[in-house]
Parts: sequence; C-alpha cells; structure tokens
Amino acid sequence: MRSTDGGRYDVVVVGAGAAGLACAGDLVAADLRVLLLEADGTVGGRMRTDRVAGFTVDRGFQVFNTSYPQVKRRIDLKALRLRPFTPGVLVHTEDGPLRFTDPSRRLRESRDLLPGRLASGRDLLALSALTARDALAPASVLRRGRDGTTLTALAEAGVSPQLVETFFRPFLSGVFLEDELETSARFFHLVWRSMLRGTLCLPADGIGAVPAQLAARLPADVLRTGNPVTALTGNGVALAGGHEVESRAVVVATGQRVAAGLLSGLRVPDGRTVTTLYHATARPPMTEPVLVVDSHRRFLNTCVLTAVQPRFSADGRALVSTSVLGSPGPATADAVLRALGEVYGTDTGDWELVHRVTVPDALPAMPGPVPLSRSTRFAPGRYVCGDHRATGSLQGALASGARAAREVLDDLRNGRTDMRIVSAS
Repeated sequence: MRSTDGGRYDVVVVGAGAAGLACAGDLVAADLRVLLLEADGTVGGRMRTDRVAGFTVDRGFQVFNTSYPQVKRRIDLKALRLRPFTPGVLVHTEDGPLRFTDPSRRLRESRDLLPGRLASGRDLLALSALTARDALAPASVLRRGRDGTTLTALAEAGVSPQLVETFFRPFLSGVFLEDELETSARFFHLVWRSMLRGTLCLPADGIGAVPAQLAARLPADVLRTGNPVTALTGNGVALAGGHEVESRAVVVATGQRVAAGLLSGLRVPDGRTVTTLYHATARPPMTEPVLVVDSHRRFLNTCVLTAVQPRFSADGRALVSTSVLGSPGPATADAVLRALGEVYGTDTGDWELVHRVTVPDALPAMPGPVPLSRSTRFAPGRYVCGDHRATGSLQGALASGARAAREVLDDLRNGRTDMRIVSAS
C-alpha cells in the first residue's frame, strides 16, 4: 500500500510523542509511506530527559510502569536498564512515617497495615476487597463498570473518610495531578490494577529513553525533527516557511492545546499543571528507593531519585525530586523545602535547587464520568490521537496512537480520506 506518486505521502503524523511514535510505527509496519514531523529538536513530547548540573533530570517526575499492555508489546524492558522503587509508599503523618505496601510482595514490611495504625480493621477489609477485585478482574470488566469519581468509588468500596485523607488523597493527588479525587472511577480502578500487577521503575537514562527506543525502530527517512507544522491544508500540512507536504491523511498527535489549534472545532479537556523541584545534597536524606507522600499535602510526592537510579548522578551527590500542583512562587518553594526537612528528618539548609520544571498540561483532566477511549477520526483524512483522547498515561497515549493507525488503515482501504471535502466546507 506504499504510495508511489512522487513526494506525496500516505500519512503525515504531526508530533513525535508516545502517541505519534506508536501511530507512525504501526503505519510503517503496514507498508505505508509515512512522514513523522516533530517541532522540537528531539522526540518524546512530555517524556523528555535533560542533563542538568551533572544530573539526569526528567521533565517532571515520571515513573515507568511495567504492567501496561502497550508497554509489554512495544518496549524492550531489558534495554532500559530499569531500577525499581520499593513496592508501596511511605506516608508522612502526625505519628511519623507509616508504610502502605502490598503484603503479597513485602509481608515483613506490612506491619503498618495492622488494624489501628494506618487504617482500621474495617478499612483493611474494604481495602482487601477493593484490591482483590481490581487485581484479579479483567481490565475489560473494569472499563465497563459504572463510572463516577474516585472519591465516590472509594466511599462505595467502604473506605472510610479517615483513610481517604491519610493515604488515598495524598497519594492519588500525585498520580492524577488533582486533589479533589474527581478523576474517573473507572480510570482509578485501572490505575490501581496496574500498580498491583506491575513494578514502578526508572530507566537508567531517564524517561526519555522510552520514546527514543520507539524512534530508533523507524526507518531513517520517516522522522524529521525541528519541523513545526503551522496548519493543515486541503492536501496535507503546511510547514514553517510556507512549504507544503502532501499526504492522503494527516494524524495530529500533539498535546491537546496544539491539536485544538490545528483542528478547528476540536474539543479537548483541561490540562493539569505540575511543577517538580530538584534539589542536590551531598548526603542522601534516605537510602531506600521509595516514594514518600505527605498527609498534610504540602507537596504531591518526593523521593531520592539517586536511591532508585544511582546513574542519575555524575559525581555521587544525591538528587531529591519533589512535585507540587501548579506553578508555585518562591514562598511556596521555600515552604516545601522546610516540609522536606521535617519529612526526611534532616537539615535542608544546604540543599541546592539545581533545577525546576513546570509542565503545563502534564495530564489531561479526567473528571468522571468520562469515556476511556474515543475514536481518533475528526474529519475525512484527518485524525487526532494522544492521551487526551484516551487515558492520562503512557498506556493511554500508546493505545490512542495504535487506534489512530487502525482507523487510518481502514479508511485508506475503503477510500474515506479525501481531505478536499474538509477544505471545501
């Protein structure tokens, strides 16, 4: 099905984030003539890694979940040289740190789940039933369940308001990037399932190694970086400088705001903004590779990244990552640093802020009820994919890109991609 009419492509994919890379890869595998255009100088979208002050620093705190079906299908896990987090979470409370962990993985470390410590006996029964259902049920069953908000789902499962405030709200605020627990209940159950069945890790070269691996599998003539698309035309796309690339179909695989600018009339969800502060210190405040959350909600989460991946430091210093909602001012950043001193039980006066990253639209808002997957078809010959068309996760982005490829292939085979219909309307 490869095009032979000069410089015309079968498909132009706009945006080389996870969704665009998955879509382009599947279309190339179907023997189409594909061009993948990326505005930036490298691939990955929000999954990017920088080198700052001798540290490997992701653009915002990101973890890699090994349980996602699309990850298992597409990623060579061994090549990423993954290092895992300790299963579970440390919760900083008035009574000191309490560990929330899966007894099936770390029975010796689950003493804080004894009744009366982190949760009551009734809460533990409710939590056990919720966990067993989500871990054992097929994902298709969870996707078809009645939707609402995460807060409602926890209440219906019998989880008390006390446990919600002590653990679920502090923890899930960092997962969903919102602290009202308004995110879709069905998505919550799928996320809970993925955490129970998978392992949270960090790649040795940062999260940017994931899209880099996908890009490396594309033929050399498919990907062009540093090529921003300024508009969609009746025959393809227009590039900066006025050059037009012709194609039979165009897939917009950018973030939701750029997608809405290229596709007039496209409705997109709001985005969640998060800021991550990276502090360097001579001595690690904690040697365990564990995620820490705060029951007072002064920040979303924190961890010693170099305890998870020692390769993130070039000179042996420790790197501490701490994330907060929105884009805090200096006063908030100072308050966070004081809170970290309390949480880690150390003096943070000599910690050096080596990097700060604010990521607008880090995740799409998913207030329940919400569809977990939507068609990528926008108009004849025009498609849109990304996590904002599915779920706010790497799984969602890859799955949406895969769906776009399937729908493009189906339409090309059945002659439903005439973009001139769009330009004339």
